[in-house]
Amino acid sequence: MRITRPTWVRLAILAVVSVIAFSFMVFDYMKLPQLLFGLGEYTVRVQLPQSGGLYARANVTYRGTEVGLVKDVQITDTGVEAVLQLDSDVAIPSNLRAEVHSQTAVGEQYVALLPEAGQSPPLKNGDVIPRSRTSVPPDVNTLLDDANRGLQAIPRDNLKTTIDEAYVAFGGLGPELSRFIKGSTTLAIDARNNLDALTNVVDNVGPILDTQTDTSDAVQAWAAHVASLTGQLQTHDAAVRGVLQKGAPAADEVRALFQRLQPTLPIVLANLVSLGQVAVTYRDNIEQILVLLPQGTAAMQGINVPNRGTKQGYKGAFLSFNLNLNVPAVCNTGFLPAQQVRSNVFEDYPDRIQGDLYCRIPQDSMNNVRGARNTPCVTRPGKRAPTVKMCESDENYVPLNDGFNWKGDPNATLSGQDVPQLSPEVPSGAVPPVPGAPPPAAPPGGPPPIAAAEYDPATGTYMGPDGKVYTQSNLAQDATKDRGWQDMLLPPAGK
Repeated sequence: MRITRPTWVRLAILAVVSVIAFSFMVFDYMKLPQLLFGLGEYTVRVQLPQSGGLYARANVTYRGTEVGLVKDVQITDTGVEAVLQLDSDVAIPSNLRAEVHSQTAVGEQYVALLPEAGQSPPLKNGDVIPRSRTSVPPDVNTLLDDANRGLQAIPRDNLKTTIDEAYVAFGGLGPELSRFIKGSTTLAIDARNNLDALTNVVDNVGPILDTQTDTSDAVQAWAAHVASLTGQLQTHDAAVRGVLQKGAPAADEVRALFQRLQPTLPIVLANLVSLGQVAVTYRDNIEQILVLLPQGTAAMQGINVPNRGTKQGYKGAFLSFNLNLNVPAVCNTGFLPAQQVRSNVFEDYPDRIQGDLYCRIPQDSMNNVRGARNTPCVTRPGKRAPTVKMCESDENYVPLNDGFNWKGDPNATLSGQDVPQLSPEVPSGAVPPVPGAPPPAAPPGGPPPIAAAEYDPATGTYMGPDGKVYTQSNLAQDATKDRGWQDMLLPPAGK
């Protein structure tokens, strides 16, 4: 028979494909060179307390990757020894643990190599992994026997009741349980995405727990206080309920009050801010008053001690009627001279004159030692001055005429000072108004007039600063409604 050329070509191609397939099966799939001659592989022995279901040809993994097979499982005097055949091209650290695991519920055990230090030298042929660094899974039969004995220990009636109650508890909750499981899955996925942050939290939670341990006494005290508070709330349950029930109406009344006070309350609060600034400035003085007030009260109460138990005890303290006339002498220096003093027969009241009137004698004088000239400066320790502006400035107090007697014209004294003493805003040499004379007109650009006006007590009618006539009936004589301080803050009703 004659074979044609195309046939020879086909036979050659078939032979080449067969050789390649056979070589792939022998060298890659069956790995005959490794099985027969151990080429590209090395052997490591693992000492186990028992086989744990491990068998020959089982897989060996390193970091979840297959790196070899179990060549043999042998029984020794102390347990079981498994011979591992590992690939030479994978460097496995020698500091590791060998654990036998089940890949499925029906078995299929494999050996997992778990490194404990990646910087240790790699495994080499003939190394032995000791029993202290190996573990095997528990026997399934033992687990089933223990579970069976546990179920038998539970009374059948109680177990039936538990199953029935579980059915009642979870019956019809399929959608909720599904949502719970989906939420747990989402939480697990998010935790996996934020694994580094969670690992950091776990690693650094030790100091936080240590602080809780160190402050255990404080935590226990806080818990005791909370228990005492809850106990008081339970004891006064009726009062607490009353507060809760009446709290809303009370809040409505407070809100209504604020709404009624809305036009004037901001002005009052603004004035309180200024008062608060003054209180802050004189904080030390207020503190001193609060400290000395109890002592002063005790001293005043001690005045009655000499009369206690006597016939005069009910009359109070002893009094002395010795008349010390003009001792010490009255201080006139710094006040208006006699010709400018307003007569006492006048019934009206004049406007306050410009400047300050006070006893302007030397500060170390024995007369009027508590006068304005010796007022301590709060913001300038060690300095004394009669006015706040003089305290805050670099100006020092200078007595009038360097003496105690009246000399010369009060507006042109020998010392060059004005009487009354003018503030820096008032030009030197300004003549004070004569008592009883009409007040001077306010300079342009001065402060706005105060919103105050006289009203007719018979009708409650008055004219406001804007020139309009207003009537407030509760100010009239025939008003029947009681007037309180809230009514004084209300805006007037226009007419």
